[in-house]
Amino acid sequence: MQAARNGFFYVLDRKTGQLISANPYVKVTWATHIDKETGRPEWTETTKKAVSLTEEIETWPHITGGTNWFPYSFNPRTGLAYVNTADWGMKYKPDPIEEIRNLKPGESHRAVKITPIFNPDGIRGHLRAIDPLTGRSKWATPFKSPNWAGTLVTEGGLVFTGQLTGEFIAVDSETGKVVWQFQTPSGIIGQPVTWEHNGKQYVTVTSGTGGVYVLKTPDPNLTHVPPGGTLWTFTLLDQ
Repeated sequence: MQAARNGFFYVLDRKTGQLISANPYVKVTWATHIDKETGRPEWTETTKKAVSLTEEIETWPHITGGTNWFPYSFNPRTGLAYVNTADWGMKYKPDPIEEIRNLKPGESHRAVKITPIFNPDGIRGHLRAIDPLTGRSKWATPFKSPNWAGTLVTEGGLVFTGQLTGEFIAVDSETGKVVWQFQTPSGIIGQPVTWEHNGKQYVTVTSGTGGVYVLKTPDPNLTHVPPGGTLWTFTLLDQ
């Protein structure tokens, strides 16, 4: 299974490599569907215009992807994948061929100009509980800044993840409700892990911000978040 950056959730047979399903799990406008026989996308007319270098288009998801490098988790009991998603699009304008031909050695260039398109409600990301076979979310918890951290789902019904504003959170895996949070001194972009010592279970996460979104995307919520660099470990209190 893979929640791909292109906005489609792929499920393959691990023995044969056959594509079982590929469905959008965020807003997708660059392709209509994935051909199950070939695995190739069917481009929309809008995408074809951009590929032909003819005009500026609006497309979803952003080049950042429907999700990024951070790993998601899967619960075989519920059959759901818990994925932090990035929910914004972009204006995509190919540069004229003449401009590309006139580049000087050493100049940075992507051959396109990209402008992000954010939702008017200010929501830039969700933590989603996704059915891998359909791409549909059982629930989606919104965030003003996208979560750039991995997720950890436990048998006890919790999903742990972190926010770029520093909150380490535990979410009910059935409802998406935040049931606990702890403010760390920096943004969280790491992977929560759980481990056991002397019969007691612990959860550990790093706090220290950075990465492509923090460095390249304007976000007023992150203006005063320091770089940081600490390690935090938690355990369940005896009742």
